[in-house]
Amino acid sequence: MHRTSLRVALVLAAVLLVAPAARAASPDVVISQAFAAGGNAGAAYANDFAELFNRGSASVDLTGWTVQYSSAAGTTWQATPLAGTLAPGRHYLVQLASGGAVGAALPAADATGTANLAVSGGKLAVVRDLAPLTCGASAGSCSAVSTVADLLGYGPASDYEGSGPAPALSAATAAVRAGAGCTDSDANATDFATAAPAPLNSAVAAAACGAVPPPAGSVVQSAAVDIDIAPVLSIALERPTLSFGSVFTRQAPPPLSEAVTVVSNNPAGYSLTVHRAAFAPADLPLGIAVGGGALTPIPVAPALDLLIGSSSTASSASGDVWSTSVGFPSLPTVAPGRYTSTVVFTAIGR
Repeated sequence: MHRTSLRVALVLAAVLLVAPAARAASPDVVISQAFAAGGNAGAAYANDFAELFNRGSASVDLTGWTVQYSSAAGTTWQATPLAGTLAPGRHYLVQLASGGAVGAALPAADATGTANLAVSGGKLAVVRDLAPLTCGASAGSCSAVSTVADLLGYGPASDYEGSGPAPALSAATAAVRAGAGCTDSDANATDFATAAPAPLNSAVAAAACGAVPPPAGSVVQSAAVDIDIAPVLSIALERPTLSFGSVFTRQAPPPLSEAVTVVSNNPAGYSLTVHRAAFAPADLPLGIAVGGGALTPIPVAPALDLLIGSSSTASSASGDVWSTSVGFPSLPTVAPGRYTSTVVFTAIGR
């Protein structure tokens, strides 16, 4: 048989006069990495970049979205338009300005902008709008803007998520979100740490959030899982080759039995038909008998198939056996030689 192979938390809030307003964690697109020393002396890469990540469970259409940058104390933002759809667990690389010719080229960017990020400090935002922001003078001011999907303040940034900004960057380090981009507690100081930059773009395989890493000291072993799913219909033949041996012209050999077993789990049943190819080098008459009946000519393709029989129910587990025999009612006078053809049985589900 042919088979197809198929793998209430209770929140305690303390109100501090100096703290920014609380906001919900970003449900999908977040800044997962930012590098600000592109092209500078000692830089790992030749361009600044912002890497985005979809930590959610649904695809996000980025049409009309932007990545925006402002200096550490500024409220004037440079916007880089985004486009395309970001699937769950996928990254999106935004290539930005270069300060020189030092460093490796970035992977193929998904979007390109001209913002020149400051190593010492600045603000990055993912915005569900094309219009540049005007916030950022104080902590919490951008988080209060409904179109801001995510905000990263680093170094001495005037605005940030949580109680403080992420650390300042360097030629050798980027701001990298914890949990491979999955962690978002809306606290830049704890969600981000400095690490060697490793930009990822949308071509990288998805890495969905939700899997809990094993505790330290654990040993992990995996097991492959597979399953074979049987098709609705299958056919097995008694004889894969019908060989009549050597005979003399005008002498028809005895028919050969060809039991056809059909397995079907379709409760509506099936039909069984047959056709053949023409013999070469010259055609010969070939017939089929069902259940001991007389030989009936087998149609030559592309003529319509000959119906052998049908069923209106599913077969038994071992299949329905159709007893047929294939033979020549007679043989015409033809040149000596080997004559070949092919007989094709077809089970058609209802």
